[in-house]
Amino acid sequence: MAGTYARSTETLVIGGGPGGYVAAIRLGQLGRKVLLVERGELGGECLNRGCIPSKALIHASVLYHDLLSQGAELGVVADKVQFDLAKTQQWKDGLVAKERSGVAALVKTSGAQVLFGEARFTGPKSAELTAHDGGRERIDFESAIIATGAVPMVLPGFEPDGERVLTAWQILSLTRLPASVVVLGGGVSGCELGEFLARVGVQVTIVELMPQILPGLEPDLARELAASLQRLGVQVRVGTKAVGLARDASGIRLSVEAENAKEEIAGEILFLTIGKRPETGNLGLEEAGVVRSEKGGFLPVNDRMQTNVSHIYAVGDAARPPMLAHKAYREGTVAAESIAGLPTRFQFQVIPSVVFTDPELASVGFTLAEAVAKGIEAREVRFPYAALGRAHANHATTGWVKMVGETATGRLLGVHAAGSAAGEFITEAGLAIEMGAGIRDIALTIHPHPTFAETLQEAALLWLGEPMHVSKRSGGARPH
Repeated sequence: MAGTYARSTETLVIGGGPGGYVAAIRLGQLGRKVLLVERGELGGECLNRGCIPSKALIHASVLYHDLLSQGAELGVVADKVQFDLAKTQQWKDGLVAKERSGVAALVKTSGAQVLFGEARFTGPKSAELTAHDGGRERIDFESAIIATGAVPMVLPGFEPDGERVLTAWQILSLTRLPASVVVLGGGVSGCELGEFLARVGVQVTIVELMPQILPGLEPDLARELAASLQRLGVQVRVGTKAVGLARDASGIRLSVEAENAKEEIAGEILFLTIGKRPETGNLGLEEAGVVRSEKGGFLPVNDRMQTNVSHIYAVGDAARPPMLAHKAYREGTVAAESIAGLPTRFQFQVIPSVVFTDPELASVGFTLAEAVAKGIEAREVRFPYAALGRAHANHATTGWVKMVGETATGRLLGVHAAGSAAGEFITEAGLAIEMGAGIRDIALTIHPHPTFAETLQEAALLWLGEPMHVSKRSGGARPH
């Protein structure tokens, strides 16, 4: 694409991640002329360097670890079980490529056009595309959607170098397993990938500045995971501040400070994962007149996903937290429908979240503390996996479901779960909250047996004081 060209479109979408490509598909369905610009690969971070590849590696590590740790007990015996990282990476890369081609086919089928390169606004209704070969195009548009995602945050003095200090993107592409890894940051990525590494034999230490890993998550969920990590051999250091880093040919030495005491933690690699920031710089926002927040760099939007410039929209990580792909999917849909003139809004009661560790952690709605802080008289119960027949059959009795409800009305306020398949059945709780369902409604809903989803019904019965498979004091649990 040498030279300079010009074209026009009804809607320009900048960024082909979850928010951007869904917006392009929906716009195409609604008969709009769409041009989608992506500087890397379709699917964005989620598909290429996040959600999908990380879950693939996690799945492989669980299979390997389960064979070693519980296979013999279950009568599944295999000689010389090995974890072949090269083959696992080959499999992971193959499935990511397949998913990416699927996204490309969906976008093409919708009628949207895709161009690869970098787009920058040159005015309120114009942009310049710089292709990878250096060619340039002027693009005139009627409306635009910014879906540029986020990038890993970096601490001064701890900059990734691709050898001793790595980001999550680089951890996902390891070609060999290090002997030891120090994880700086005990958030979702640090815990998920730290656990992956520990399962395949890497010595892992997680260092977190806040008083608990997974800051902001329901405290009992964080404690459950901390105990599981320790059983796996992971050292968890909370309330610990990183104050310096030394690196040499043999590895790294992380200087930390906790309770006024200083020490060094040595490892072969430092995995830096302290969060993400929206990638909203270098877009020519000033030329377009779009305002960016001073704190965080997000693009403030209304419930139709419009920025302060009404015909320019923002979705996903670029717009606001939480930085979740499923939130971006919905925001992209709302932006597309808004542009097409449909009466749509980004409105919700709750957004579920899942941490893909062992146990799996899932949460939706209020915790008890949050409900009380809002002046709601509430109470909670906890139903253990140990009382669930499916959990015993799957050799997965670690975990529980906690249900929070309004005391006077029985209205469901929140559900928080730790255990196998928690991320699969949390949607039922989210739907119940969205519909204003009561805990009695969940108790009266017939759940298939044996399933992990039965924990919701059992927790509801326990909250109502009518438990079937635990005593009213949650003692004497009997699997069913």
